[in-house]
Amino acid sequence: MATALLEWMEQHLEPTARKEPTILVLPRMLRDSKCRWEAVAATDRGLVRQGNEDAYGLRVEEGAFVVCDGMGGAAAGEVASHMATESFLAWLEGADRLDAATVRQAVRSADDAIRNASSKDSALRGMGTTLVALLVQQDSSRAWLTHAGDSRCYRLRESHLEQLTADHSFVEEQVRSGQLTPEEAQRSPLRNVITRAIGSSEPTEPEITEVDLSPGDVYLLCSDGLTREVRDEKLRTVLNEEKNLTLACTDLVRMANASGGRDNITCMLVRIL
Repeated sequence: MATALLEWMEQHLEPTARKEPTILVLPRMLRDSKCRWEAVAATDRGLVRQGNEDAYGLRVEEGAFVVCDGMGGAAAGEVASHMATESFLAWLEGADRLDAATVRQAVRSADDAIRNASSKDSALRGMGTTLVALLVQQDSSRAWLTHAGDSRCYRLRESHLEQLTADHSFVEEQVRSGQLTPEEAQRSPLRNVITRAIGSSEPTEPEITEVDLSPGDVYLLCSDGLTREVRDEKLRTVLNEEKNLTLACTDLVRMANASGGRDNITCMLVRIL
């Protein structure tokens, strides 16, 4: 592995990010007059992969939540996901206001950081990452949702689970055009091919939408290591039955591993209070 890559990992990745235990749950919760939500995240390398190329970041006080799923040779995918998470949150921290343009610039900052690193180090060439993020607006009644790739965001509201993002993937495009059924897409050998990624050769245009928030909502941000192993109906059951977010995150990771754990698994839960 190139020296520059090793140096970047030593400077930026915590030991738990390079090699975590089977179940790693890191809660970040805050309940006070300034913050009307709570959040918890879990990540696991699964049962097949040697490393974990997923990353997540959350700043509960600011209402910023992001999950990334990296790709690339050697450990480059791991670098890409962590670099995107850090760059995305750093841009938001310095922003004067939170609007669609700011969200787009935060994604572009992550995109530029990865492409610049790739151009300077051959060991990082070709790396990229998915990204999904939820950003609560100041009045706490609405949030910005942005994504690129096949990491997803779901919302549980009044026992109903809704997928708020559409995968940027080859098979999802075929499903939308009627060429594949959802069941056929699940079995397709091309199901891992994504059509948008942060850090690709050309600047990536993220999808940005505005969502309304309601007390009791639970938002699930996750990598495809969860959704490829656990069907939506099981996600809904866990989120409805387990009100403790930390236990719910742990249950979701365990279920993904019990179904094969063929990829890294990351999930983040945000509940509006």
